[in-house]
Amino acid sequence: MAKTSMVNRETKRTKLVKRYAARRAKLKEIIRKPTSTPAEREAAVAALQALPRDSSKSRQRKRCSITGRSRGNYRKFGLGRTKLREATMRGDIPGLRKASW
Repeated sequence: MAKTSMVNRETKRTKLVKRYAARRAKLKEIIRKPTSTPAEREAAVAALQALPRDSSKSRQRKRCSITGRSRGNYRKFGLGRTKLREATMRGDIPGLRKASW
């Protein structure tokens, strides 16, 4: 089980990403657009840097939805490796079973 503070921090980051997503996209579009002037670009870069760091999507970390474990996660299932194995053995995940050859 992950520390509660780490899981809470991750939920806070998720909320920040959602809140600032439109603003960040707009500023990045100004920076990328070839027709924008250097002054506009510079202002957009400054405004982007002024936003909270945790509002960047790349600062998010995938976590197990049950335990909150940050490593060994399967994106497709949203579970950590241990919980995925347990769910597979119980037969909770259709079409997934233990390999045997």
